[in-house]
Amino acid sequence: MSPLEERFIPRAGRRSSSAKFNPLVWILAPLLAILFQVYVPRLVETLSYLELPLLMTVYLSLMRRSPIIGAAAGAVIGLMQDSLSHQYLGMFGIVKTLVGYFAASVSMKFDVENSALRFLLSFFFFVFHQVFVWLLTRALLGQQLDLQIPQTVILAFLNAVVAVPLFMFLDRLKSEAR
Repeated sequence: MSPLEERFIPRAGRRSSSAKFNPLVWILAPLLAILFQVYVPRLVETLSYLELPLLMTVYLSLMRRSPIIGAAAGAVIGLMQDSLSHQYLGMFGIVKTLVGYFAASVSMKFDVENSALRFLLSFFFFVFHQVFVWLLTRALLGQQLDLQIPQTVILAFLNAVVAVPLFMFLDRLKSEAR
């Protein structure tokens, strides 16, 4: 194995275990992220680019390493976000379910404790999220929505920059499953 592969792909004998969180973390962290998403941009408009519910979905799915739990976490977080936003009910639920499933699937193959990989995954899943919101808006709702690629890439980069320290903070709240 090359040195690069050794950093990102866990060895067969050293299987990374899934993280275990206090149930309060599973409830409060996504709820605070959603409330941040809904209320803080009203006060500080420059923070409207942050997609904290998406970052929470990615983090919980990556750390739990179970596609079923990742999809369920994404569905719950997405539907909670839908209920407090001006989107149609189910739009974020569908997209975050897909993000949770794929993030958990990726975590089974790679060592997601690496900050560089977390940055890349946060960047990728933000773009994935925006593309699927665009697709669903056009396909299911029949509405014209422009996919602004340069803006999406910039926002994905900013969200990934925020994701790395956020994930490090959330790492302090977990205990390894035995």
